[in-house]
Amino acid sequence: MVMGDMEMNTDLLVIGGGPGGYAGAFRAADLGLDVIMVDTNQRPGGVCLHTGCIPSKTLLQLAELLLDAREAKSRGICFGEPQLDLAAMRGWQERVVDTMAEGLVRLTGHRGILRVQGLARFASATAVRLEGAEISRIRFKKAIIATGSRPLGLPGVAFVPGGRIMDAAAALRLPDIPKTLLVVGGGYVGLELGSIYGALGSQVTVMEQQERLLAQVDPDLVEPLQRRLATLFADILLKVEIDGLLEENGAVRVSFRHKGIKKQGCFDRVLVAVGRVPNSDGLGLEHTAVTLDSRGFIQINERQETADPHLYAVGDVAGGVMLAHKATREGRVAAEVCSGKNGAFDARIIPAVVYTDPQISWCGLTEQQALAENIPYGVQKFPWKYSGRAQTMGMTDGLTKLLTEHTTGRILGVGITGRHAEGIISEAALAIEMGALAEDLALTIHPHPTLSETVAEAAEIFLGSPTHVLPSRKKSA
Repeated sequence: MVMGDMEMNTDLLVIGGGPGGYAGAFRAADLGLDVIMVDTNQRPGGVCLHTGCIPSKTLLQLAELLLDAREAKSRGICFGEPQLDLAAMRGWQERVVDTMAEGLVRLTGHRGILRVQGLARFASATAVRLEGAEISRIRFKKAIIATGSRPLGLPGVAFVPGGRIMDAAAALRLPDIPKTLLVVGGGYVGLELGSIYGALGSQVTVMEQQERLLAQVDPDLVEPLQRRLATLFADILLKVEIDGLLEENGAVRVSFRHKGIKKQGCFDRVLVAVGRVPNSDGLGLEHTAVTLDSRGFIQINERQETADPHLYAVGDVAGGVMLAHKATREGRVAAEVCSGKNGAFDARIIPAVVYTDPQISWCGLTEQQALAENIPYGVQKFPWKYSGRAQTMGMTDGLTKLLTEHTTGRILGVGITGRHAEGIISEAALAIEMGALAEDLALTIHPHPTLSETVAEAAEIFLGSPTHVLPSRKKSA
């Protein structure tokens, strides 16, 4: 058979194999729909599995191990100087990705979902043409668009494969450990990758356009991380405008303005991590009734429905918070709606985690949001220096913070800075989803000594009877 000769029909076409795409495909198949999933990658997982979330977390785990080994001397254990084997590190990273990708392949097959590698473009609201696949055309009753997003570059700067100006995916391939690395962007991607290279021995400089790092996170949660990064990075420059990046003579020359003053610098490599743009262009959406906003995101409602009754959109391409777990929920909602169920994306909060050391996690209302929107709130903070478990780990520079409703004590938001914050935030998310009160958290017995106790301790502060800090008047705003 000549490539491109075959035409197929299906109940549901899913375009994109990332967390939103495969979650939607799996749920739809479980509900009895005939499903075809088309993706440009050979295996499911999308950016998150293959070039983003999972590869970065494998390296962040190694970076954490390196930093802990260096600090163990102060606690009575001395290690020799670590010997880095980049090939072995890449191999470990690849094994993790392969294991998870093959698991998704098996799950896809067991559910009877047909996987097609190729590029899909809409020919109409009920059909797509495929490029690079044996199937030339797929007709469908419904389709879920889950094509994700791609890195946003700088004006006039291109990401060239093998070049010294890298996006996150290129940096995660660990081409080498540069003596000097510039990270453009002080968001979570830039700080996570900068932390990896800093732990591996690079002299890392971060340049951020805003007045502080992680501008969307409350400043008091960022402060412990910034203190830590000041010891790991060579420099952190805020209020910086990049004028140009030029690769020459085995380095990158950087022209920038720092607080309005023109400057230049030279670095072995540059990582650009300044945001992402939706993969909505080139899909042939002009042949459908789908509408885009001014930034190219597909417009949807709470049922993941687009303006075209046949088409749904989930994940990064639909805008909002660009997180894998949000895309997964949206994919499941879209599948349920496609199958006739009365589904909707009605989550009250979406937890977020920055996987630096210390980690930062938060969910619900932030203090800066409350101030901006003039929402009355109370705030309770439990410093980790009073936590027995944090003391045993030597990780006392942390903080657990609750935002509560004045009169009822209902939990409005939670923020945590410290080791393993990723695991603690889920309790807070459940509390907010269930409308729990600070009293509920305080009266829930937490095991001792654990970091999760800090959530209960912060809630006890609201009640006016904390155990490991002195009672004080609640701060309100």
